[in-house]
Amino acid sequence: MNKMTLEVLKEAVAGHAAAFRCVTDYQPAGGPGDKVFPPTYEGGRYAVEDRLIGGERLPCVLLDSVQSQANRMELALLEAARSGDIALPIIETHFKDKVLLKPIVVTSLEAPHRIADAIFRDSLLEENGEKVMFRKSQKGKILDSADVRNATGLFGLCPTALIFGIWDSTGPRGGLGAKIQRAVVSEMVGINAQPGCKTSSRIDPLQIRKDAGLVLKREASDNQNPDWMLSDETAGASTKKGAAKKAGKKPSEINHGNVVPTIDDETGGFTIEKAVQKTVLSLAAIRRLRFPVSDHEKADVQVDLKARTVLAALGLLAAVLVREEGADLRSRCQLIPTQTFMWELLDKPGETPKTFELDAETAMKIFKKALQAALGSKLPWENVITLEPHPQLVELVARSQDLEAREAGEEGE
Repeated sequence: MNKMTLEVLKEAVAGHAAAFRCVTDYQPAGGPGDKVFPPTYEGGRYAVEDRLIGGERLPCVLLDSVQSQANRMELALLEAARSGDIALPIIETHFKDKVLLKPIVVTSLEAPHRIADAIFRDSLLEENGEKVMFRKSQKGKILDSADVRNATGLFGLCPTALIFGIWDSTGPRGGLGAKIQRAVVSEMVGINAQPGCKTSSRIDPLQIRKDAGLVLKREASDNQNPDWMLSDETAGASTKKGAAKKAGKKPSEINHGNVVPTIDDETGGFTIEKAVQKTVLSLAAIRRLRFPVSDHEKADVQVDLKARTVLAALGLLAAVLVREEGADLRSRCQLIPTQTFMWELLDKPGETPKTFELDAETAMKIFKKALQAALGSKLPWENVITLEPHPQLVELVARSQDLEAREAGEEGE
């Protein structure tokens, strides 16, 4: 197996290769046959479907979606940038007003629509001594003219949008705003998935019975008493007195007492033959991007190649960082790779793909060298750009936090 180098990457980007691909098999951390719990979607449903694998129709379950994998890759890049391992343009809005219950920082590597997100649209950037709405600033206006034929400004402002995709649907051009497809697609699927059941119960060491008494929420909390008090009515008496029954709660509703063992057949997880992670970096998608460095200059093939190589290197780096972090997807869904990470170059039709090794340290070196070469060709590359949320946006967040706190309090009553 060959090792990935900058020269290999440049040659692949400059040529006609379709993509780099990495396919990896996994097993649950508990070993083959251990149960995994995939994410649930609307209505508490799993994403299950039959897929044709090796000519056989097999039941499969989605363990990590394309969107979730992209988020993980972006967060891995954000961590690398914050640790100083790489230099990456990042836009961030800081919510630190005193009216908020907690401060928030949102970056272009976390916002759902990346640089085109409404959070940045409704934030302010200091420009020439005054604060202007980001999309009205010189940097923000870059999005208004960005497309595949002119991706230079976006390359310098938010290069991750060029590999993870972007649609500027909330900007001044509405649905006609910048729309660039994903160049990196990754997902994790459980193969030959068999549904199971889930049990739950709780044993109270105090053995408090449900009919021991009803509890009421205290009108005012203090430092000497719990937030609840015993009602004069017992649970048995409350069955006959409707008013008392409505006012009081059973001990189990404030987390005292046993919980009767239950079985759930709907969200009981799966046993799987194996899990498969497939990541594809489309070189064809990256080649569609053009990078003119001046309105008066003709397209420069070498500049295009340098910018595309940076993006390809950034996409590979993101994918490698996520793989090396491990696949602890969520509670009771930790997966362990059963084979080494191997990247295939899908080049000439009918030929066996060339294979390459690539670890995070090598991927970082390739990215840094590619970026250094690109910056010598007048291509832009920003640092961190800090925005301030508009007061109206802050107020909207403050009201939402207040409502959430109130609703949480009501649920606990």
